[in-house]
Amino acid sequence: MQNKAASLEILKKFSTYGLLIVCAAFALIPILWGISTSLKPEALIVQYPPKWIPMNITLDNYTNVLFHSNFLRYFSNSILVSSISVVASLFISSHAAYAASRFNFKGKKLILFIILMTSMIPGIAILIPLYLTSVKVGLYDTFAGMIIIYTAWRTPLLIWVLKGFFDTIPKEIEEAAKVDGCSPLRTFYQLILPISQPGLAAGALLSAVYVWNDFLVAFSFTTKDNLRLLSVGLYNYITQYGIDWGQLMAAVIISVIPIVILFICLQSKFVDGLSAGAVKG
Repeated sequence: MQNKAASLEILKKFSTYGLLIVCAAFALIPILWGISTSLKPEALIVQYPPKWIPMNITLDNYTNVLFHSNFLRYFSNSILVSSISVVASLFISSHAAYAASRFNFKGKKLILFIILMTSMIPGIAILIPLYLTSVKVGLYDTFAGMIIIYTAWRTPLLIWVLKGFFDTIPKEIEEAAKVDGCSPLRTFYQLILPISQPGLAAGALLSAVYVWNDFLVAFSFTTKDNLRLLSVGLYNYITQYGIDWGQLMAAVIISVIPIVILFICLQSKFVDGLSAGAVKG
């Protein structure tokens, strides 16, 4: 009986790790193929049958992308817009989520439902009204216009994520701070927010990935090349005359690096934040 249980346990672990390996391969193989393509000369890129490991490795594609194109301009634009959008959305959503978590008021559930419902509206459905509004108020072709749109789109979801995390923080902590003479704002800024770092990290990473990868807003609300974001800049390697696969893959690999670094730095807090928010979401 014990041997049978041990066999079932081994089979369960084998199946679990096998499934994880398949999922990891499914996600990593395109990235590895992109790295391989970015290191190939143009002649080897179109070679058939293709080879995973090129015989002649070259960095010309990376050199052309970094020093002979506007890639660095697009890269810095994306860093700027993403950073400000994430900070702004976290600032707004953290206050709203804390209020929704700690205070009871009439229509609270309905308001939260409406806030969540706004995040379910497809972006393409409100693209024309947003375009007309941005033109009328003078925000078209500006970083400010894109930042406002990204902040507004990410705030509803972050409110729910952070509310779930704030719900897990014991109210006794705030009561003890109140006894010690702390005002509500001081308690929030000096006590609750430091405790909420995992939730804030999860929200920051979710927002950063969304803004960094978005194409719809970045393409629709800018026409000046010096204002283009990275997602739109990558599209420049696809022309009517063909696709420069080597430079495109080099640009894609470089553009993935910031998100990978961000995820590595916030990985533990990201998991803790989502797990805590799921308990009482």
